[in-house]
Amino acid sequence: MPILGLAPSNGPSYPAHFDIEAVIRPNILTLHPYRCARDDYQDGILLDANENALGHSIPTSPKSTSNLENLAGADESLDFLSLDLHRYPDPAQREIKARIARLRNLTTVVGVPKDDHVFLGVGSDEVIDLLMRVCVAPGREKVLVTPPTYGMYGVCVQVNDVGVVKVPLNVEGGAFQLRLEEMKKAVDEDPSIKLIILCSPGNPTGTLIPLADIQDLLEYPKFKGVVVIDEAYIDFSPPGSSAVALVEKYANVCVLQTLSKGFGLAAIRLGVAIAQPPLIQILTNAKAPYNISTPTASLALFALSPSALAVMSSRLATLNASRTTLLAALQSLALLGLGPAIGGNHANFLMVPVLARAGGEPDNVRSERVYRELAEHEGVVVRFRGKEHGCAGCLRITVGSEEENRVVVQKLTEVLKRI
Repeated sequence: MPILGLAPSNGPSYPAHFDIEAVIRPNILTLHPYRCARDDYQDGILLDANENALGHSIPTSPKSTSNLENLAGADESLDFLSLDLHRYPDPAQREIKARIARLRNLTTVVGVPKDDHVFLGVGSDEVIDLLMRVCVAPGREKVLVTPPTYGMYGVCVQVNDVGVVKVPLNVEGGAFQLRLEEMKKAVDEDPSIKLIILCSPGNPTGTLIPLADIQDLLEYPKFKGVVVIDEAYIDFSPPGSSAVALVEKYANVCVLQTLSKGFGLAAIRLGVAIAQPPLIQILTNAKAPYNISTPTASLALFALSPSALAVMSSRLATLNASRTTLLAALQSLALLGLGPAIGGNHANFLMVPVLARAGGEPDNVRSERVYRELAEHEGVVVRFRGKEHGCAGCLRITVGSEEENRVVVQKLTEVLKRI
C-alpha cells in the first residue's frame, strides 16, 4: 500500500531484501496524519487555528528583551519577543531541513538540498521513541542493541513495551566494536527484530563503528528491518566517519544527529533523522503536530547560518585539541592508579578506569569513591560508568574549557592521592 503523503516511487529500493512496508506497523501505514492549520497557509489574516490574536503577554521592556544579534553574526539577528509567539510554529520547518541537508552534503547534482531526507524531533530521544513506535509492535517484536550503549534505548524499549535483544560489543583491549557474526546469528534466530540501534561514536565509549561494518548489516538479507545509527557526537570525529554517506544507496538505514553536542545547543532540544523519503514520510505522518517550537527553530536557523557554522568549526577544532591535551594529562596520573583511556576518543569525552592501585585492575569501589569525592567536595562533576559492560572502574570525563580541564586534572590528582 502507498505511504500517505509520499509520491509513488519510479523504481525499486536498495537492498532488494528490504521492504519498508513490511517493517512499518500496519496501523501506522494506514494512519492519516493530523492536519495542522499551518499545513496549508501561513500568511494572511490567520483566523483558522484558534490562536490569541492579540499576541503574547510577556512584557517587552528593555530589561526583558533578549537580543541575539551576535549569535550568528551580522547576516541574521533575533529578538525572541519579536517572534510571533502567539502563532503555532511552522510544522514543516523546510528551511532548517534544507540547511541540514546542505551541511551534510545531501544535495542533488544541481545543488538543491534534499530536505525530504530530513526529519526533525525534540532531541534525538523523540526520534528514537518514534522509530520504535512506528516500526516495532508492542509485546511481539524486538529491538537489537549493543551494550555498552546509550541508556535511553532501554528506556524507550520499556515504555513502548517491546522486546530487546542484546549483543554486547567486543570489549577486548578496549575495542568496543560490533560482533557481526553474533548479531547475524541473533537475527537468524529471531525474525521479530525490527530495529538494530548502533551508537557511533559510542556513548560511553567514544568509539566509531567502521562504515564497512554498518554496510555488512545493511546488506545482510536475513535482516528485514532498519539499522539506526545514532551519531550524536559525529562532529567531533574525523571527516568521512558519518553513515550519512550510506543514505543515498540504502533504504534500510536511518542516521540520527543532534544540535546538542557539536553545535552546543543542548537546551533547544533539536534532533535530526536522515534517511530516504519513505521512512522520513512515515515519521512525519506519526509525529506530534507542532513538535518544533518557534524559539527552537529560530535558534537552529542561526546555528546553521554560514557565520555560526564558522564559529562551530573553530570551537570543534579547539575542543578536539583540548581532548588530546587532556588525554595526555590524564595519562600522567598512572602512578596514582589511573589507567589508560579506553575506547576510541572520537567524541567530546574520555573514558578512564580508576585502578585499585598503580598497575592494578579497574576497581569500581575506588572509582565510585573518587567520583563522589570530586562532586561533593571538590566541585567537579564527572560521570561514573563502572557498571556498564566492559567499563569496569571507568569515569567518563567531558572535555571542558582549558581552565576546566586544568582544574579537573588538579582535583583528580588530589583525590587519587588520598583515596
